[in-house]
Amino acid sequence: MIMLITSRESRRWVIPKGWPMKGRKPFEAAAREAYEEAGLIGSIGKRPLGFYLYEKRLKSRDAVLCQVKVFPLEVRKQLKHWPEQHEREDHWFTPSDAAEAVAEAGLAAIIRAASKRDSGLLP
Repeated sequence: MIMLITSRESRRWVIPKGWPMKGRKPFEAAAREAYEEAGLIGSIGKRPLGFYLYEKRLKSRDAVLCQVKVFPLEVRKQLKHWPEQHEREDHWFTPSDAAEAVAEAGLAAIIRAASKRDSGLLP
C-alpha cells in the first residue's frame, strides 16, 4: 500500500515531500516530511527509488521547476496526531490506484516500477 496526501494548494494527490533541510541528508529530510505531512513513522531507505520533475507554484504565483527524489519508507505506524493533519487529506492506495491518482507522470512511473520490483517482476 502507498500513502498519498493532498497538496495544500491544488488538493491533488502527491507523496509527502519538501525542500532540502540544512543539516539533514536527503533521506532524513524525506522521513521528516513524511512525519510532518502524514504522521508516518518508519524505516527510510537511504537510496532513492528515482526522481521526477514538477513545477511548483509559489505564493508569488511564479513557478519553479523542482526535482523530487523519492525515498522508500517502510511504515511502522501512522500517528493519531501530526503537524499538518488538518491541512491535508491522506489515503492509503494500492500501487496501481496510487499511480493513477497522481498527476505527475514521472511519479506514476516510479510507483509502478517500485511495485513491480516489490512483486518480484523486476530484479
